[in-house]
Amino acid sequence: MKDTLKNFKRVYERPGVGRAIAGLAMAAAFALSAAPAAAQNGFGNILDARDALRKGDRARLASLRAAAVGERQALAPWVDYWDLSSRINLVQADEVEAFYQRWSGSYVEDRLRNDWLLELGRRRDWAALSADYPRFRMNDDRQVACYALLADHLAGKDVRDAARAAWFAQKDADDGCALLATTLFEAKQFGAADAWRRARVAVDANKPRAARLAVQLVAPSFAAEVPDLVDNPAKYLARKKATADRTTQELVTLALMRLAATDPDAAVSLLNTTWRESLRPEQAAWAWSTVGKQAAMRLMPTAPSYFQQAELMASKTDLELVWADETLAWKARAALRNDGGPRWQQVIQAINAMDPVAQRDATWVYWKARALQALARDSSDPAAMAAQSHEMFGSIAGQYHFYGSLAAEELGRPITMPPVPAPVPTADREAAAREPGIARALLLTTAGLRNEANREWNFTLRGMDDRTLRATAEVGCERQLWDRCINTSDRTKADIDMAQRFPVPFRREMVARGREIGLDPAYVYGLIRQESRFIVDARSGVGAAGLMQLMPATARWTAKKVGMPFTPDMITDRDVNLKLGTSYLKLVLDDLDGSQAMAAAAYNAGPNRPRRWREGPRLEPAIWVENVPFGETRDYVKKVLSNATFYAALLKDPNATVAPSLKARLGRSIGPREAGLPAPDTELP
Repeated sequence: MKDTLKNFKRVYERPGVGRAIAGLAMAAAFALSAAPAAAQNGFGNILDARDALRKGDRARLASLRAAAVGERQALAPWVDYWDLSSRINLVQADEVEAFYQRWSGSYVEDRLRNDWLLELGRRRDWAALSADYPRFRMNDDRQVACYALLADHLAGKDVRDAARAAWFAQKDADDGCALLATTLFEAKQFGAADAWRRARVAVDANKPRAARLAVQLVAPSFAAEVPDLVDNPAKYLARKKATADRTTQELVTLALMRLAATDPDAAVSLLNTTWRESLRPEQAAWAWSTVGKQAAMRLMPTAPSYFQQAELMASKTDLELVWADETLAWKARAALRNDGGPRWQQVIQAINAMDPVAQRDATWVYWKARALQALARDSSDPAAMAAQSHEMFGSIAGQYHFYGSLAAEELGRPITMPPVPAPVPTADREAAAREPGIARALLLTTAGLRNEANREWNFTLRGMDDRTLRATAEVGCERQLWDRCINTSDRTKADIDMAQRFPVPFRREMVARGREIGLDPAYVYGLIRQESRFIVDARSGVGAAGLMQLMPATARWTAKKVGMPFTPDMITDRDVNLKLGTSYLKLVLDDLDGSQAMAAAAYNAGPNRPRRWREGPRLEPAIWVENVPFGETRDYVKKVLSNATFYAALLKDPNATVAPSLKARLGRSIGPREAGLPAPDTELP
């Protein structure tokens, strides 16, 4: 290994040899070693630098940066970035520009630009920010976008609509968007209605600081009341009396919205009594819509009627009330879940009120098509409505996801697989590995810096065509970086390689394990693809570990249940993790009547939750899945089942042209546990 690294150093420093080729040589060298070996052979510099950054040891970091840049080490860009970003508040433009030039076109150049633009905003250096902002390629920082809009406003440009959209989309009260809103409010570009709507959006999203800043704009003497109405809305409302004062009414509306988040029934009671005649229609409409959303998230059967009440109040005002897409999504879900059958007309109303971008999401394309299909029978022009439904299904039926597959089946078509593409040429794979960002990502992975590696890799994918994406995905596959392989292949538009998108590592062990305990291997593959992307030592922020992302307590319980020796250090062992994970999944599946949808939800959110979510009316499985209250779990269930559908085809035949039915995998309707079945296993963690 030492000789290999010496040879690399000679190649890297040879005049006329580009960093790309040298990066490939370095990647090959590092593929022969693990991270500890990297440290022992002079490449621990990157790990030492990261450690110095974490400890705030600027002197040590500066020394390591000088060595890395001076010796032209392959990962010098990162050491340089950490050094400069750690003192961004002290540097001047010439040092930043020199960094840009050193690492032109790289991920760290653009990441530092993000940091520098934020710093320029804090310095209120609008001229410099306006000059640098057009070069920000990722452009993925909302605060930077707000600073840039403010700079344009100060330069005399009309930014009202874009600024309003950015302010309303702000996650929390960052300096950039808050300053933008304050400046435009003072310039009378924003009005009182904008400020109150922003406060409502913030309360609905449980962002009290953003709500307070919005109230500060329009009613500064009342801003101090916002923490009270957020922390204890019932107590706040008990102190208030009916009044015609607009500010008080608006604050009461915020308090009712906040109360709905913790006690929808209490909010309904107050809306029907104390505040029935005291709120303006638009205020009452907002409060009722929030009650509807919160009731829908709790799967309450009254949710559709609350949304109807919101519509009734909205009809009494000339103002255009624009509710958040999330609220409208819950209106559609509540209408689907309705006891007695879906309220299809309400589904269509909710979807039609969404932002055009949201309406184009496959979820809402599918459900609007289903609604049109159901309503066509009783319409004045059934043929036209049926044709529109058919067209909408067709627009997503060729897409490889949950609703794309269901749409195909609604049209009576099989779920088709794309043709197997020709193998990636060796020259293409070698060229992909020589790409500087990919080479650095491979080095960072070897050094154990997976987060930094993924950033480099993803940035490098920007602008790649399908052929290059497939070649780059193959680089990940060959190195068993399955997450890079899958995520890269998923980006192709026309040149689709399902074997890349749905790889089958550990196939022998996986299939044997499935047969041993009576568990569909395709289902297990679908779950692992979503859980860990087949990264054996993956660890989540909450402590889940290994292929099947087991929590330590769950692993211990399952090991005891199946009589298997277990110690915590075994949790990332591939075979141990696979055995415990599949054992637990089978126990959950059996406890939930064999429903793969409910079992996937249980695996992600714990078995007690789907037990509660199944109470109420018996539902078509797709409607049940769409009404899973947790967004993460809802998305997880869809992806696990969609993954399993394609794995079922590929495991049977790598050249399969069709996949088995997703509707069949979803199974029969989901509802309360039937009489006569065994009681739930309450010991399941």
